[in-house]
Amino acid sequence: MAVVAVVDDDHDLRELMAIRLRASGLQVHQSADGIAGLELIRGCNPDLVVLDWMMPGKTGIEVCRDLRSDEELASVPVLLVTARSESADREVGLAAGANVVLTKPFELRAFIDTVVRLLEESGSRASA
Repeated sequence: MAVVAVVDDDHDLRELMAIRLRASGLQVHQSADGIAGLELIRGCNPDLVVLDWMMPGKTGIEVCRDLRSDEELASVPVLLVTARSESADREVGLAAGANVVLTKPFELRAFIDTVVRLLEESGSRASA
């Protein structure tokens, strides 16, 4: 079973994403801020990380950069979710190391499809 870490300070959205991921057969670990999220990621060895851009502690951009500079986590796919919708914001997210930047609000089906695609592309131990 693939493991997904979801780090988002919006409790309701984080729970909704977790419910849909679990319904897709994935194991989910959650955190509500960037600092705790980075510790969670380091502890659970996920196959994929979902990061919100704007969070307390550390932003998703900062966490993504930390992951990319960590030898053990550098290759873990990152899906960055954000309310920022400018093309320049997308470029910043990708430059920080995100594999995909998904703009909020998003369709849950598109979210799950993106997660499945990233897991398949990365050759995770099990995709949804």
